[in-house]
Amino acid sequence: MGVTRQKHAKKIMGFYKNNFQFREPFQVLLDGTFCQAALRNKIQIREQLPGYLDGVAQLCTTRCVIKELESLGKALYGAKLIAQRFQVRNCSHHKNPVSGSACLLSMIEDGNPHHFFIATQDQDLSNKVKRKPGIPLLFIIQNTMVLDKPSPKSLAFVQKLQTNQLVPEYQKQSIVELKEKEGLVKQEGEKRRKRKRAGGPNPLSCLKKKKKKTQEGQEPSAEKKKRRKRKRNRVKAEAVQSVQKNEGE
Repeated sequence: MGVTRQKHAKKIMGFYKNNFQFREPFQVLLDGTFCQAALRNKIQIREQLPGYLDGVAQLCTTRCVIKELESLGKALYGAKLIAQRFQVRNCSHHKNPVSGSACLLSMIEDGNPHHFFIATQDQDLSNKVKRKPGIPLLFIIQNTMVLDKPSPKSLAFVQKLQTNQLVPEYQKQSIVELKEKEGLVKQEGEKRRKRKRAGGPNPLSCLKKKKKKTQEGQEPSAEKKKRRKRKRNRVKAEAVQSVQKNEGE
């Protein structure tokens, strides 16, 4: 095994371990095309794959994959024998088998909770796997097994995690529980209530009320001035009349 290829695989495995919690034993789902390519290139999957992944690997397949190989007859008889040596994982197609590629896709739904690797030579299946984040892809080139580099979907997912734009579902509940345990949820509620109390009345409404009061206060003072002026005028008029009357007498 080349040193460069081993370093390449180690770097990719570190990516999946650190960002998607992959742990030993690594669960590797194989389809009929991968088994056929291994047979043609004389690759001992069980012996070589753990060394390449640098950890214990559990090789497994599904009933649908085995059924598909059986239906293809003698041409894939050797691939069928290889697949039958692996552990069979339960799928949801026990009564109505589907194609091997459709079955493997169903095994990695809902965020790949079982942390499966997918080993296939099917290009269409590979493209569909790459559209889902966090799923390592294995294939064979000539006589060599290769772990594909992380897909753009996986890289984008990790970038969002690092910028705190996305929190995995399994972590959201843990965060809520920790907040409740430390009493942070109550403190946040108290802070919000304090902000509401600190707001106070609207200053514009206060200004309007003040203006209204001054206007109301000015109106009675003006009326008083008018009354006083009328009273002074009457007093003057009465004084003038009394003077004129005295002079006439």
